[in-house]
Amino acid sequence: MPVILEPRATGPEIVDRIRPTPGQRTILIIIGAYILAILILWHLPVLKIILYPFKLLTVALHEFSHAAAGCCTCAKIESIQIDPDEGGATRMRGGISCCTLPAGYLGSSLIGALLIFCGFDDTNKIALKVAAVVLGVILLILLFWAKNWLLRGLTVFFIGVIVALWFVENGAGLRYFVLFVGVMSCLYSLWDIMDDLIFRKVNESDASKFAKECRCCPSQIWGCIWLIISFVFLGVGVLAGLAVFRPDNGQTTTPAK
Repeated sequence: MPVILEPRATGPEIVDRIRPTPGQRTILIIIGAYILAILILWHLPVLKIILYPFKLLTVALHEFSHAAAGCCTCAKIESIQIDPDEGGATRMRGGISCCTLPAGYLGSSLIGALLIFCGFDDTNKIALKVAAVVLGVILLILLFWAKNWLLRGLTVFFIGVIVALWFVENGAGLRYFVLFVGVMSCLYSLWDIMDDLIFRKVNESDASKFAKECRCCPSQIWGCIWLIISFVFLGVGVLAGLAVFRPDNGQTTTPAK
């Protein structure tokens, strides 16, 4: 059977594949508006209450990432809980700490980047619906592991939001929700890394525990490494969304003469 080798894409072709279409420009504007709104609302005395449920959701995704890494390394998850001060804790037995400790920051960044990637699906919306279903499954798993009523109420609330938005015409509601949760998760993870590990030293953080396990770098160095990885996740999520979800799937057609 003959093997057909396709020519490698040149630099201009790669640039052309990630050049935003009019629809993708709208999505980029939405992402930029979300970032601006989150940064403005973050510290405003009264209006920051709007972000509060989403902050708790990102904390829950952070803890889920710890637990998911624990499951992948044969740990037994005992409980997950979050508190009103936007803190959280995952209790597990066993597992490989070198995998579970960085999974909170990096896992929530990865989840956010994947949600942003799926949010670019403006054609058949299959990826968008898959993202909503996966997010709903994550919430159900969190509900199973939850050991306090705040996390239980939070998961039930956002499962209800996903179900309600599922029936909004043309999937617009799901897109706005999935994109916002993705942007929020990425920004919250980046802020946590910078605030807890780079700008100030926290005695008990994932990075400090990780530094004790590895014994090669201080926690601030690990924080910088995790920050770079989180930025890479975010950038790849956006660029992959631009390249994959195009009306012509990145191909150009020549009109017949």
